Amino acid sequence: MLREVLGEYGMDDAVIEMSTKFHDDLELESIDLVALSGQLEQHYGGRVNFAEFIADLELDEIIELTVGRLVDYVVACLGANTPVGGN
Repeated sequence: MLREVLGEYGMDDAVIEMSTKFHDDLELESIDLVALSGQLEQHYGGRVNFAEFIADLELDEIIELTVGRLVDYVVACLGANTPVGGN
């Protein structure tokens, strides 16, 4: 999903690690995060609410947002939505 957003800017070869920052390393703007949010919603449905996640962050936290923190959030959302028994 992130590769799709980056591809629009010709950044297909960008190195993406858990410590990669959306703003400083990938130079993504807020509109790019909106696009990523749409892709997350399309892929995961209501299980991952990126807009709610971002709304709970302070501005400096959004600027410092890393791929790892987003991954942790997605994993937590998916884990919270797993039915008892794991299926």
